[in-house]
Amino acid sequence: MSSIWFDKSITVEKIKSLSGNSMIEHLGLEWTEIGDNYIKAKLPVDHRTKQPFGLLHGGASCMLAETLGSYASHLVVDTAMFFCVGLEINANHIRSVKDGFVEGMCTPIHLGSNTHVWDIKIYDDKAKLVCISRLTVSVLKNPL
Repeated sequence: MSSIWFDKSITVEKIKSLSGNSMIEHLGLEWTEIGDNYIKAKLPVDHRTKQPFGLLHGGASCMLAETLGSYASHLVVDTAMFFCVGLEINANHIRSVKDGFVEGMCTPIHLGSNTHVWDIKIYDDKAKLVCISRLTVSVLKNPL
């Protein structure tokens, strides 16, 4: 399979360099893997990402999903010509998580010239499905 990424030499280290001084850094998101058509990251389930009842906050799952999909869109386009912004996110919370990490995997559903649609699945430490999300991203011309 051919890589979907614009920069065929993209690495996890390059992706990490884009994440400082942001919610990504604050919540402890860690980029873990990039393949020909997927990207993965994990998020700790701790005081930063739990809701008051001690479970992973649904918004934290959405943050992980939106980050994965937004970065994936950014990596698919020529950023000298285009930039990407989220349009809509949908999330179904399947199972609760109390501690450890969750890991999300993002794969493309549709890569069009104006929109991208991403499938993001989030799993717990035991590889059990926690959340299924879909993110739609708008691809806009970069105002040069």
